[in-house]
Amino acid sequence: MKNLFIIGLVILTIGCTATQQAAAQPTLKDLSVLDPGTSRDIVIIELGAPAESIVEDGKRIDLYSFIQGYSRGTRTARVAGHATAEIMTLGLWSLVGTPIEQNNNGTIMGYKVYYTEDNMVEKSELLVEKGRN
Repeated sequence: MKNLFIIGLVILTIGCTATQQAAAQPTLKDLSVLDPGTSRDIVIIELGAPAESIVEDGKRIDLYSFIQGYSRGTRTARVAGHATAEIMTLGLWSLVGTPIEQNNNGTIMGYKVYYTEDNMVEKSELLVEKGRN
């Protein structure tokens, strides 16, 4: 009986790991804010403060680094799928689901954004796009 209790406790402890990781995945950033004509303030609201801001030839250039995540619907579906699988397998799904979530945890993105004199996006360049594995 004692061994059964310990096994049940272990299953409950690891049982929700994949579901919790799916719920904590980064959110999807709206990259349309990088389109020409967008105000710098709007870019900062969506992407956060730039990693670096410089001035070249009288024009501001911001460098951004952020994690591109997943839409609310995708995250919700992943949580529901993991929760269902964990319930149906009495928590054993976490042994499979946790590595899946660890390997699918967003994409590192880096952009260089050029602004006009009135702080509107002139153009943007994708510098980095790689998985977080």
